[in-house]
Amino acid sequence: MNDFHWTQLFNPEFYITMEVGGIPIGIYVVLFIVFAETGLFAGFFLPGDSLLFLSGIYAEKLAAPLRFIPETYSDVTVVALAISLAAIIGNIFGYWFGATSGRGLYNRKDGLLFKKKYLYQSQEFFEKHGGKAIIFARFLPVVRTFVPIIAGIVHMPKSKFMLFNVLSSLLWSFILVFAGHYLYAFFNEEFGIDLKKHIETIILILIAITSFPLIMKAIKARRKTES
Repeated sequence: MNDFHWTQLFNPEFYITMEVGGIPIGIYVVLFIVFAETGLFAGFFLPGDSLLFLSGIYAEKLAAPLRFIPETYSDVTVVALAISLAAIIGNIFGYWFGATSGRGLYNRKDGLLFKKKYLYQSQEFFEKHGGKAIIFARFLPVVRTFVPIIAGIVHMPKSKFMLFNVLSSLLWSFILVFAGHYLYAFFNEEFGIDLKKHIETIILILIAITSFPLIMKAIKARRKTES
């Protein structure tokens, strides 16, 4: 921590490898970030998809503090399940906030982190895709933060919300965590490439992939306004 620089806050590896007094706490930091992204609607500026992908690469290290988990479960499965649970709970908090106080966000002024345009974009996304938006949104930065809130604002039936919530959280977590885990092993065994030495490149690629749909949507919207 002596060499800490604020730019590390945007590096998923910083959270995953975090230690306090020599004790690894990475798994707890990862779970809090996943929860905060929707549960506190303030984590959308933190690494999301890249955090899960790297969690798969560092699955053994992350699962180490969870000594209460039976050894019959693989490290990558334990990490994916834990992240799924954090995502489910985060979405529940987001839905609850939307149902109780969400409409107040439309009157809130833009700040350093909160931008009202994100709320309107998520509302448009939800209106277009309905309940399936909860699944799609899981794989889209920013949108996944606000879609559960929108679901709460429009009072989407709780049973329907929970179905999509659980399904989306499991898909998001297992796909990205297992992708990181097995791609790391594949590149290491087949090509002798250690992906841990190319973290910055991986992050940039994941950001480009997950941001592409949002960029294309923004371009289409701009063309409509100009035409």
